[in-house]
Amino acid sequence: MNIKITGTGSYIPSEVKKNSDFLNHTFLTNEGLPFEADNSEIIEKFSSITGIKERRYAGKNQNSSDLAAKAAAKAILSAKIDQENLDYIIVAHNFGDTAYGSKQSNSLPCVASKVKTILGIKNPKCVAYDILFGCPGWIEGVIQAKAFIKSGMAKKCLVIGTETLSRVVDVKDRDSMIFADGAGATVVEGSEDQGGILSHESVTYTDNNEVDILFFGKSYEKNNTDQFIKMQGRKVYEFALSLVPDAMKACLDQSGLESKDLKKIFIHQANEKMDKAIVKRFFRLYKDKVPVDVLPMNIEEHGNSSVATIPTLFDQVLRGEKENHTLVKGDVVLFASVGAGMNINAITYQI
Repeated sequence: MNIKITGTGSYIPSEVKKNSDFLNHTFLTNEGLPFEADNSEIIEKFSSITGIKERRYAGKNQNSSDLAAKAAAKAILSAKIDQENLDYIIVAHNFGDTAYGSKQSNSLPCVASKVKTILGIKNPKCVAYDILFGCPGWIEGVIQAKAFIKSGMAKKCLVIGTETLSRVVDVKDRDSMIFADGAGATVVEGSEDQGGILSHESVTYTDNNEVDILFFGKSYEKNNTDQFIKMQGRKVYEFALSLVPDAMKACLDQSGLESKDLKKIFIHQANEKMDKAIVKRFFRLYKDKVPVDVLPMNIEEHGNSSVATIPTLFDQVLRGEKENHTLVKGDVVLFASVGAGMNINAITYQI
Protein backbone atom coordinates (compact mmCIF):
# COMPACT_ATOMS: atom_id res chain seq x y z
CA MET A 1 0.00 0.00 0.00
CA ASN A 2 1.24 3.46 -0.92
CA ILE A 3 0.47 6.70 0.92
CA LYS A 4 -0.87 9.43 -1.34
CA ILE A 5 -2.25 12.95 -1.20
CA THR A 6 -5.70 12.49 -2.72
CA GLY A 7 -7.08 15.99 -2.24
CA THR A 8 -5.78 19.52 -1.82
CA GLY A 9 -7.28 22.87 -0.91
CA SER A 10 -6.13 26.34 0.08
CA TYR A 11 -7.53 29.59 1.34
CA ILE A 12 -5.88 32.91 0.55
CA PRO A 13 -7.34 35.86 2.51
CA SER A 14 -8.72 38.70 0.40
CA GLU A 15 -7.05 41.63 2.19
CA VAL A 16 -3.97 42.70 0.21
CA LYS A 17 -1.17 44.54 2.00
CA LYS A 18 1.28 46.02 -0.52
CA ASN A 19 4.84 47.14 0.15
CA SER A 20 3.77 50.72 -0.44
CA ASP A 21 1.42 50.45 2.54
CA PHE A 22 4.51 50.45 4.80
CA LEU A 23 5.88 53.77 3.56
CA ASN A 24 4.51 55.67 6.56
CA HIS A 25 5.46 53.06 9.16
CA THR A 26 8.02 53.82 11.86
CA PHE A 27 10.62 51.04 11.80
CA LEU A 28 13.14 50.72 14.63
CA THR A 29 16.46 48.91 15.01
CA ASN A 30 16.73 46.20 17.65
CA GLU A 31 18.18 48.91 19.90
CA GLY A 32 14.93 50.85 19.55
CA LEU A 33 16.37 53.60 17.35
CA PRO A 34 15.04 54.90 14.01
CA PHE A 35 16.86 53.81 10.86
CA GLU A 36 18.94 56.42 9.06
CA ALA A 37 17.56 55.26 5.70
CA ASP A 38 14.03 56.31 4.75
CA ASN A 39 11.29 53.74 4.34
CA SER A 40 11.36 53.73 0.54
CA GLU A 41 14.97 52.58 0.67
CA ILE A 42 14.24 49.99 3.38
CA ILE A 43 11.30 48.61 1.39
CA GLU A 44 13.24 48.48 -1.88
CA LYS A 45 16.07 46.50 -0.26
CA PHE A 46 13.55 44.25 1.49
CA SER A 47 11.78 43.46 -1.79
CA SER A 48 15.03 42.75 -3.66
CA ILE A 49 16.03 40.17 -1.05
CA THR A 50 12.74 38.50 -0.18
CA GLY A 51 10.93 38.88 -3.50
CA ILE A 52 7.82 40.00 -1.62
CA LYS A 53 5.73 42.74 -3.21
CA GLU A 54 2.51 42.12 -1.32
CA ARG A 55 1.07 39.79 1.26
CA ARG A 56 -2.40 38.69 2.41
CA TYR A 57 -3.99 39.35 5.79
CA ALA A 58 -7.03 37.62 7.27
CA GLY A 59 -10.23 39.59 7.78
CA LYS A 60 -10.89 41.03 11.23
CA ASN A 61 -13.51 38.36 11.92
CA GLN A 62 -11.29 35.44 10.84
CA ASN A 63 -8.97 33.28 12.91
CA SER A 64 -6.45 30.60 11.94
CA SER A 65 -9.10 27.93 12.53
CA ASP A 66 -11.49 29.68 10.11
CA LEU A 67 -8.87 29.80 7.35
CA ALA A 68 -7.97 26.17 8.04
CA ALA A 69 -11.59 25.03 7.80
CA LYS A 70 -12.05 26.77 4.45
CA ALA A 71 -8.94 25.11 3.02
CA ALA A 72 -9.96 21.77 4.53
CA ALA A 73 -13.43 21.86 2.98
CA LYS A 74 -11.84 22.30 -0.46
CA ALA A 75 -9.39 19.44 0.15
CA ILE A 76 -12.20 17.10 1.25
CA LEU A 77 -14.20 18.00 -1.84
CA SER A 78 -11.13 17.47 -4.02
CA ALA A 79 -10.53 14.02 -2.50
CA LYS A 80 -14.20 13.07 -2.99
CA ILE A 81 -14.50 11.53 0.45
CA ASP A 82 -17.06 11.62 3.24
CA GLN A 83 -15.55 13.80 5.95
CA GLU A 84 -17.08 11.52 8.60
CA ASN A 85 -14.60 8.85 7.49
CA LEU A 86 -11.57 10.91 8.48
CA ASP A 87 -9.53 9.24 11.22
CA TYR A 88 -7.26 12.19 12.08
CA ILE A 89 -7.24 15.94 11.66
CA ILE A 90 -3.67 17.19 12.12
CA VAL A 91 -3.23 20.96 12.17
CA ALA A 92 0.19 22.63 12.05
CA HIS A 93 0.50 26.24 13.19
CA ASN A 94 2.70 28.39 15.41
CA PHE A 95 0.40 30.71 17.35
CA GLY A 96 -3.06 29.16 17.39
CA ASP A 97 -6.05 31.45 17.06
CA THR A 98 -5.11 35.06 17.75
CA ALA A 99 -8.13 37.32 17.49
CA TYR A 100 -7.76 40.63 15.67
CA GLY A 101 -6.58 43.27 18.12
CA SER A 102 -5.76 40.67 20.77
CA LYS A 103 -2.42 40.38 22.51
CA GLN A 104 -2.88 36.73 23.41
CA SER A 105 -2.83 33.53 21.37
CA ASN A 106 -5.59 31.01 21.98
CA SER A 107 -4.76 27.32 21.56
CA LEU A 108 -7.35 25.95 23.98
CA PRO A 109 -9.14 24.03 22.67
CA CYS A 110 -6.65 23.09 19.99
CA VAL A 111 -7.09 24.52 16.51
CA ALA A 112 -7.75 21.05 15.07
CA SER A 113 -10.76 20.59 17.38
CA LYS A 114 -12.06 23.98 16.29
CA VAL A 115 -11.67 22.98 12.63
CA LYS A 116 -13.54 19.74 13.27
CA THR A 117 -16.34 21.73 14.87
CA ILE A 118 -16.54 24.27 12.03
CA LEU A 119 -16.66 21.44 9.45
CA GLY A 120 -19.46 19.79 11.45
CA ILE A 121 -17.78 16.39 11.73
CA LYS A 122 -19.68 14.29 14.26
CA ASN A 123 -17.57 11.10 14.36
CA PRO A 124 -15.85 10.95 17.80
CA LYS A 125 -13.23 8.57 16.38
CA CYS A 126 -12.00 11.38 14.14
CA VAL A 127 -9.14 12.48 16.40
CA ALA A 128 -8.08 16.13 16.16
CA TYR A 129 -4.77 17.50 17.40
CA ASP A 130 -2.21 20.23 16.71
CA ILE A 131 1.52 20.09 16.11
CA LEU A 132 4.12 22.79 16.71
CA PHE A 133 7.12 22.24 14.45
CA GLY A 134 7.79 25.72 13.12
CA CYS A 135 7.44 26.40 9.41
CA PRO A 136 8.04 22.70 8.54
CA GLY A 137 4.86 21.77 10.45
CA TRP A 138 2.73 20.76 7.48
CA ILE A 139 5.40 18.41 6.12
CA GLU A 140 5.81 16.86 9.56
CA GLY A 141 2.04 16.41 9.76
CA VAL A 142 2.08 14.51 6.46
CA ILE A 143 4.90 12.32 7.79
CA GLN A 144 2.83 11.56 10.89
CA ALA A 145 -0.22 10.79 8.73
CA LYS A 146 1.89 8.31 6.75
CA ALA A 147 2.94 6.60 9.99
CA PHE A 148 -0.66 6.30 11.18
CA ILE A 149 -1.79 4.79 7.89
CA LYS A 150 1.18 2.42 7.52
CA SER A 151 0.63 1.14 11.06
CA GLY A 152 -3.05 0.45 10.42
CA MET A 153 -4.19 3.09 12.92
CA ALA A 154 -5.84 5.18 10.20
CA LYS A 155 -7.07 5.09 6.64
CA LYS A 156 -7.69 8.77 5.95
CA CYS A 157 -6.05 11.84 7.47
CA LEU A 158 -6.56 15.56 6.95
CA VAL A 159 -3.35 17.57 7.32
CA ILE A 160 -3.55 21.37 7.45
CA GLY A 161 -1.11 24.24 7.75
CA THR A 162 -2.65 27.54 8.87
CA GLU A 163 -1.41 30.89 10.14
CA THR A 164 -2.47 34.43 10.97
CA LEU A 165 1.02 35.81 11.47
CA SER A 166 -0.18 39.38 10.86
CA ARG A 167 -1.56 39.21 14.42
CA VAL A 168 1.80 38.44 16.05
CA VAL A 169 4.22 40.81 14.28
CA ASP A 170 5.95 43.81 15.82
CA VAL A 171 4.94 46.70 13.57
CA LYS A 172 8.16 48.50 14.57
CA ASP A 173 10.25 45.63 13.18
CA ARG A 174 10.96 45.76 9.43
CA ASP A 175 10.83 41.94 9.42
CA SER A 176 7.09 42.32 10.00
CA MET A 177 6.78 42.91 6.24
CA ILE A 178 7.72 39.27 5.61
CA PHE A 179 4.84 37.59 7.37
CA ALA A 180 1.36 36.82 6.06
CA ASP A 181 -1.79 34.77 6.62
CA GLY A 182 -3.25 31.76 4.82
CA ALA A 183 -4.07 28.07 4.99
CA GLY A 184 -3.42 24.95 2.93
CA ALA A 185 -4.87 21.48 3.43
CA THR A 186 -4.38 17.95 2.13
CA VAL A 187 -6.18 14.64 2.46
CA VAL A 188 -3.71 11.77 2.90
CA GLU A 189 -4.85 8.18 2.27
CA GLY A 190 -3.61 4.67 1.66
CA SER A 191 -3.78 3.78 -2.03
CA GLU A 192 -3.07 0.90 -4.38
CA ASP A 193 -1.99 3.39 -7.05
CA GLN A 194 1.70 3.78 -7.75
CA GLY A 195 3.66 6.65 -6.25
CA GLY A 196 2.87 8.65 -3.15
CA ILE A 197 5.39 9.26 -0.37
CA LEU A 198 8.67 7.66 -1.45
CA SER A 199 10.89 8.88 1.39
CA HIS A 200 11.15 11.51 4.10
CA GLU A 201 13.73 13.14 6.35
CA SER A 202 13.38 15.21 9.55
CA VAL A 203 16.08 16.78 11.73
CA THR A 204 16.24 19.20 14.66
CA TYR A 205 19.33 21.27 15.47
CA THR A 206 19.85 22.76 18.94
CA ASP A 207 23.50 22.13 19.85
CA ASN A 208 24.86 25.50 18.60
CA ASN A 209 22.15 27.76 20.04
CA GLU A 210 20.02 27.34 16.91
CA VAL A 211 16.93 27.17 19.12
CA ASP A 212 17.09 30.95 19.60
CA ILE A 213 17.35 31.94 15.93
CA LEU A 214 13.55 32.23 15.68
CA PHE A 215 11.74 33.11 18.88
CA PHE A 216 9.02 35.10 20.64
CA GLY A 217 10.45 38.36 21.97
CA LYS A 218 9.76 41.96 23.01
CA SER A 219 8.99 44.81 20.66
CA TYR A 220 11.78 47.08 19.47
CA GLU A 221 9.64 49.89 20.84
CA LYS A 222 10.79 50.91 24.31
CA ASN A 223 8.33 50.32 27.17
CA ASN A 224 6.35 47.85 25.04
CA THR A 225 6.58 44.52 26.85
CA ASP A 226 4.27 42.57 24.52
CA GLN A 227 5.72 39.50 22.82
CA PHE A 228 6.05 39.16 19.03
CA ILE A 229 7.60 36.82 16.49
CA LYS A 230 11.30 37.65 16.13
CA MET A 231 14.19 36.26 14.14
CA GLN A 232 17.90 36.68 13.64
CA GLY A 233 17.65 37.02 9.87
CA ARG A 234 21.32 36.57 8.96
CA LYS A 235 21.62 33.46 11.15
CA VAL A 236 18.45 31.99 9.66
CA TYR A 237 19.87 32.52 6.18
CA GLU A 238 23.25 30.98 7.02
CA PHE A 239 21.65 28.05 8.86
CA ALA A 240 19.32 27.28 5.97
CA LEU A 241 21.98 27.47 3.27
CA SER A 242 24.33 25.31 5.27
CA LEU A 243 21.99 22.50 6.30
CA VAL A 244 18.78 22.38 4.23
CA PRO A 245 20.42 21.13 0.98
CA ASP A 246 21.96 18.20 2.89
CA ALA A 247 18.59 17.21 4.35
CA MET A 248 16.98 17.44 0.92
CA LYS A 249 19.69 15.20 -0.55
CA ALA A 250 19.36 12.69 2.30
CA CYS A 251 15.64 12.52 1.61
CA LEU A 252 15.97 12.11 -2.15
CA ASP A 253 18.76 9.53 -1.81
CA GLN A 254 16.52 7.38 0.40
CA SER A 255 14.02 7.20 -2.46
CA GLY A 256 16.62 5.74 -4.82
CA LEU A 257 16.04 8.56 -7.29
CA GLU A 258 18.38 11.29 -8.53
CA SER A 259 18.08 15.04 -8.91
CA LYS A 260 17.39 14.66 -12.64
CA ASP A 261 14.20 12.77 -11.77
CA LEU A 262 12.65 15.79 -10.01
CA LYS A 263 9.95 17.72 -11.84
CA LYS A 264 9.37 20.33 -9.11
CA ILE A 265 10.69 21.40 -5.74
CA PHE A 266 8.13 22.88 -3.34
CA ILE A 267 10.19 24.74 -0.77
CA HIS A 268 8.89 26.81 2.14
CA GLN A 269 8.25 30.32 0.83
CA ALA A 270 10.45 32.13 3.33
CA ASN A 271 12.68 34.35 1.24
CA GLU A 272 13.10 34.22 -2.54
CA LYS A 273 16.86 34.82 -2.49
CA MET A 274 17.37 32.18 0.22
CA ASP A 275 15.12 29.61 -1.44
CA LYS A 276 16.90 29.94 -4.79
CA ALA A 277 20.28 29.66 -3.09
CA ILE A 278 19.19 26.50 -1.21
CA VAL A 279 17.99 24.86 -4.41
CA LYS A 280 21.17 25.84 -6.25
CA ARG A 281 23.30 24.27 -3.52
CA PHE A 282 21.11 21.17 -3.52
CA PHE A 283 21.66 20.54 -7.24
CA ARG A 284 25.35 21.33 -6.81
CA LEU A 285 25.56 18.34 -4.46
CA TYR A 286 24.68 16.23 -7.49
CA LYS A 287 26.96 18.29 -9.74
CA ASP A 288 23.85 19.42 -11.63
CA LYS A 289 22.56 22.80 -12.71
CA VAL A 290 19.16 24.01 -11.55
CA PRO A 291 16.58 22.95 -14.17
CA VAL A 292 14.35 25.59 -15.73
CA ASP A 293 10.95 25.94 -14.01
CA VAL A 294 11.79 23.47 -11.23
CA LEU A 295 10.97 26.01 -8.51
CA PRO A 296 7.39 27.34 -8.36
CA MET A 297 6.97 30.30 -6.01
CA ASN A 298 4.13 32.44 -4.71
CA ILE A 299 5.95 34.54 -2.12
CA GLU A 300 5.84 37.61 -4.40
CA GLU A 301 2.10 38.01 -4.02
CA HIS A 302 1.37 36.02 -0.85
CA GLY A 303 4.29 36.66 1.51
CA ASN A 304 5.46 34.13 4.09
CA SER A 305 2.55 32.32 5.75
CA SER A 306 4.87 29.78 7.44
CA VAL A 307 3.27 26.30 7.61
CA ALA A 308 0.70 27.27 4.97
CA THR A 309 3.16 28.13 2.19
CA ILE A 310 3.90 24.66 0.79
CA PRO A 311 0.37 23.15 0.81
CA THR A 312 -0.98 26.41 -0.63
CA LEU A 313 1.57 26.46 -3.44
CA PHE A 314 1.11 22.75 -4.15
CA ASP A 315 -2.65 23.25 -4.43
CA GLN A 316 -2.17 26.19 -6.80
CA VAL A 317 0.11 24.20 -9.11
CA LEU A 318 -2.21 21.18 -9.14
CA ARG A 319 -5.10 23.48 -10.05
CA GLY A 320 -3.12 25.05 -12.91
CA GLU A 321 -2.96 28.46 -11.27
CA LYS A 322 0.82 28.97 -11.63
CA GLU A 323 2.08 29.83 -15.09
CA ASN A 324 4.76 27.46 -16.47
CA HIS A 325 4.14 24.97 -13.66
CA THR A 326 2.09 21.83 -14.23
CA LEU A 327 2.14 18.32 -12.81
CA VAL A 328 0.90 15.03 -14.23
CA LYS A 329 0.61 11.53 -12.83
CA GLY A 330 4.03 9.99 -12.34
CA ASP A 331 5.90 13.27 -11.80
CA VAL A 332 8.27 13.31 -8.83
CA VAL A 333 8.47 16.36 -6.55
CA LEU A 334 10.37 17.26 -3.41
CA PHE A 335 8.81 19.11 -0.48
CA ALA A 336 11.30 20.85 1.83
CA SER A 337 11.09 23.29 4.72
CA VAL A 338 13.08 24.93 7.49
CA GLY A 339 11.97 26.86 10.55
CA ALA A 340 11.82 27.45 14.28
CA GLY A 341 13.25 24.66 16.37
CA MET A 342 15.46 24.76 14.38
CA ASN A 343 13.77 22.10 12.29
CA ILE A 344 14.32 20.90 8.73
CA ASN A 345 12.36 18.25 6.86
CA ALA A 346 11.64 16.97 3.37
CA ILE A 347 9.47 14.48 1.48
CA THR A 348 10.08 12.85 -1.89
CA TYR A 349 6.66 12.42 -3.48
CA GLN A 350 5.40 10.91 -6.72
CA ILE A 351 2.12 12.28 -8.10
